Amino acid sequence: MIDVASALEYLHCGYSKFIVHCDLEPSNVLIDADMVGHLSDFGIAKFLGDRNSIAITSTLATIGYIAPEYGQEGLVSTRSDM
Repeated sequence: MIDVASALEYLHCGYSKFIVHCDLEPSNVLIDADMVGHLSDFGIAKFLGDRNSIAITSTLATIGYIAPEYGQEGLVSTRSDM
């Protein structure tokens, strides 16, 4: 969990553009030989202009793992990955 949280923190705060994964689920976390978790499958990730931006989109993630505001209204923010 710490590895995934660190990856999300980097995507949301440590890069020049803010990236929202939009499909965070167990099958998108890979474990290497040293038992370190790596975030994968950025197929529906969204770039945001600034940290507080919200993008409106019709792309949906995996049902059951999707943020309610993303599934119902298509609103994406860094809070969607939490």
